[in-house]
Amino acid sequence: MSDPSGISVLRFEDVTVTFDGVAALSNVSFQAFEGESRAILGAAGSGKTVLLKAALGLVKPDSGRIYAFGQELTAMREKDLFDVRARMGMLFQESALFDSLTIEENVAYPLRNQKTVKCPKQEVHLRVAQALDFVELGGTLEKFPSELSGGMRRRAAIARAVVTAPPLILYDSPTAGLDPITAHTIMALLIKERDMAKTTTLMVTYRYQDGNLMANFRYNSEQGRLELARHGGGQDLSTTFMVLQEGRLIFEGGQELLEASTDPYISRFVKRRN
Repeated sequence: MSDPSGISVLRFEDVTVTFDGVAALSNVSFQAFEGESRAILGAAGSGKTVLLKAALGLVKPDSGRIYAFGQELTAMREKDLFDVRARMGMLFQESALFDSLTIEENVAYPLRNQKTVKCPKQEVHLRVAQALDFVELGGTLEKFPSELSGGMRRRAAIARAVVTAPPLILYDSPTAGLDPITAHTIMALLIKERDMAKTTTLMVTYRYQDGNLMANFRYNSEQGRLELARHGGGQDLSTTFMVLQEGRLIFEGGQELLEASTDPYISRFVKRRN
């Protein structure tokens, strides 16, 4: 895939990660560029979540190198990784909110605890309120996660991921376990964040329709909704699909190539458009 900017945000070079002698990632190489979206598909246990954790520096490769924003993560000490992680947003599976904290406290957590995020104390509440308004949860600041529905908790977790305005956001199965209408709402928020903040987006998903939305729709800020993008005119969307199989990256490319693949494993995750 051609890149939209030429500025590399995340790069894997022959990355291998093993657990108890079994490869979770095997010689994985790819490069994500500024403003690009990547939809990562694959069966359970194929290495998708491990890839995101490795990008965050939470998992160390057995071999290979990982670079984020031009810095080699694999050579960094743990305390130095905090500075790089502050430039990344992460939506974990099942939201991973703190049950004992209010929604406001949950969303404020990265602003208060990431030392490299320079947010004056008096501005924290405003930033949190803006992030919650962004995900249409403005009235939930004093509520606890247990008081919200699954979809609302996912939206609150998105607010936490974007509140520091990171240039790179990683989403781990953002629509898993949600009904189709709520899943569409979540995807609209991801696309809204990508288009309004020009973030680089990596999204692990089990749902091909999530990748299809990411690749073909853009957020219309004037009308406040998604609309079908016109490729070649207006905003140029750049979305790359990746397919992992038993830790190996077996496909990397655009949607047309993906849908044209005759590989039976790849076909399991693709719903071809008419």
